[in-house]
Amino acid sequence: MSETGEMLALAARAGRRGMGLVEPNPMVGAVLARGGRVLGVGHHRRFGGPHAEQEAIARCAALGHTPRGATLYVTLEPCASRGKQPACVDALIEAGVDRVVAACPDPHPTKGGGAELLRAAGIPVEFTRECPPASRLAEPFVHRLATGRPWVIAKWAQSPGGSLRTGADGSRWISGEQARRRVHRLRGRVDAVLTGIGTVLADDPMLTVRGVRDRRKARRVIVDPRLELPPDSRLVRSCGDVPVTAACLPEVESGRVGALRDLGVEVIEVPSGAGHGTMDLAALLVLLREHHHASTLLVEAGPRLLESFLRADLVDEAVVYVGGAACTRAPRAGPGALVVGDRYQHTRARSVGPDVEHLFWRTR
Repeated sequence: MSETGEMLALAARAGRRGMGLVEPNPMVGAVLARGGRVLGVGHHRRFGGPHAEQEAIARCAALGHTPRGATLYVTLEPCASRGKQPACVDALIEAGVDRVVAACPDPHPTKGGGAELLRAAGIPVEFTRECPPASRLAEPFVHRLATGRPWVIAKWAQSPGGSLRTGADGSRWISGEQARRRVHRLRGRVDAVLTGIGTVLADDPMLTVRGVRDRRKARRVIVDPRLELPPDSRLVRSCGDVPVTAACLPEVESGRVGALRDLGVEVIEVPSGAGHGTMDLAALLVLLREHHHASTLLVEAGPRLLESFLRADLVDEAVVYVGGAACTRAPRAGPGALVVGDRYQHTRARSVGPDVEHLFWRTR
């Protein structure tokens, strides 16, 4: 990997730390370097806080270095105008940065355009996709601006043979404890967790974060076309602590709607989908973005609803746990397996206890 690739990979790792803390802002990481030597690393730590470029400059100074004459490697084009923080282009010009290398242009209608201002000030700016993790880091932010929908992460566990059913030994889980802990951490970093009414009726889940610290209190969303959510379910009983949204079709009988609303459940009507009794899932995502400013959403559902999201091309990222598998190659389809499809790139595989976690990103 070239020096540019290494520096952007470091910036991407730093920027990823902001997941669940910075949204609806983008995750951003930045590295100041001179002659291959890292002078300062920064990332956007929280919504409303200093941007990654400012953090990198401050870290550089704290270590006794000067940013003057250095190159800034950053995952997203520096912002051009003031928001909750001063414009990053002004900070870079003042710091005397010699060059900027960015992995992704900023598509924001008012904050973008920083490259032009930097070039006008005599600072060369280069865009490169040499480091895929750096280029992907801002994709959830870019996606929300382009579609008006939250970034959708689908998660499921399957056996090495491709089955999504639990084992014959009666175990409730396909994946192990360490993998389930990682899922809880992911729940604590998204704005909403979505499942189907079939899962609710079968398992009576809570869909809350347990065993790890949460960064966000994820709204629990139930795809429930006929509004069958039981009033005595654990979801309903706990909706005063963690909000619950039941999404139903418009023709649901008003008495059911009123009963759940009286118990504190938000009920929203979503237009019908293409099939009989189905829901327009894209419309549901837009409603969650408009009503609750949802930036990220985790789908934890049964195979049927997961496949509906995949077929509708609404899954942006998939996290697949293969239980008890030592092989890190992309999992193959098997009987009853979900097919990720050619639109997705297998970007990472890592061992998590006895299981393997596979990450897929939709190609653009």
